[in-house]
Amino acid sequence: MNIEDKELVALFEGLDTPGVSDALDKLGLPGQCLGVAPLDNYRKVIVGPAFTVQYVSASVPPGTVGDFIEDVAPGDVVVIDNSGRTDCTVWGDIMTQYAGTRQIAATVIDGVCRDVNKALGDGYPMFSKGRFMRTGKDRVQVQSVNQPVSIGTARVCARDIVVADANGVVVVPRARSAEVAACARQIESVEAEIRALISQGKTLKEARAALGYHNLQRKV
Repeated sequence: MNIEDKELVALFEGLDTPGVSDALDKLGLPGQCLGVAPLDNYRKVIVGPAFTVQYVSASVPPGTVGDFIEDVAPGDVVVIDNSGRTDCTVWGDIMTQYAGTRQIAATVIDGVCRDVNKALGDGYPMFSKGRFMRTGKDRVQVQSVNQPVSIGTARVCARDIVVADANGVVVVPRARSAEVAACARQIESVEAEIRALISQGKTLKEARAALGYHNLQRKV
């Protein structure tokens, strides 16, 4: 990652996907990746710039499937658009191993993965629409890299900021990163105050009313 990437990633330190999702809602921005779930209940939040990849049905003869991986920088999140296909995979154990050695942050797939024991055993963060054993070789091929893609209805452009954890994946438009992170922190701060009031014996209704909870996620 370059200096700007590191600065943007640092903005989201200590935040999670629910907080960022609430901020996106308040600012009227899309970004929640519908149907894309974590492979494991990850304890850490992954944040990194997106390296986008689009797959399409294979031509005759078929094109390549995974050669792009050598261009992904350490700390990047690989974001793969396979049009939600569940009949063949676009990520397996060799990709997982290589990504781990390259210190790639995570992989997000609008589609399925396989060789999940390798990813689970290595602790490599994976987010997808499921798992299936059939190879994508000769079935799909890379159409483009670092062009806009769709992941579970969310648009992802190259170098957008991806935030992913046990709850799922959200994507923040790069140009709005500072605004979204600041909004998320404000929401988190109010929610922390609500929890503090509850611990002091206030009812949930009282705590929410005192701190304006019902307006937290509403658009500005």
